[in-house]
Amino acid sequence: MEKYAFKMRLKAGCAEEYRRRHDTIWPKLVDLLRVSGVRDYSIYLDEASLTLFGVLWRSRDHRMAQLSQHELMREWWDYMADLMEVHPDNEPVAAPLPCMFHLE
Repeated sequence: MEKYAFKMRLKAGCAEEYRRRHDTIWPKLVDLLRVSGVRDYSIYLDEASLTLFGVLWRSRDHRMAQLSQHELMREWWDYMADLMEVHPDNEPVAAPLPCMFHLE
C-alpha cells in the first residue's frame, strides 16, 4: 500500500453542501473506489483558502487512472461540479502533493 495526497479547490459558500453530499456518498461509488485499490480515504478543508486536501491509501496495483473512464465516476463528477473547480469535462482540478515529511 502507498499513501497518496492531493489538493482540489472548493467554491465559496459550498462547504456544507460538499460535506452533505459526501455524507451520503453513493454506495456503488464506494465499491468502485475499493475495487480500484483505494482505502482509508479522507478529504480535509482549509477553510481560509477553500483548499481541499485528499489523503488515501492505495494498493501498489491500484487502478485509479482508469476511474476517469468509468461512467459512475463521471456521474459523480457531474454531481459535484457546481461545488468545486473542475475541468471542462467536470473532472475536478486536482494536483498531487509530494510528501515532505512523514513520522510513523
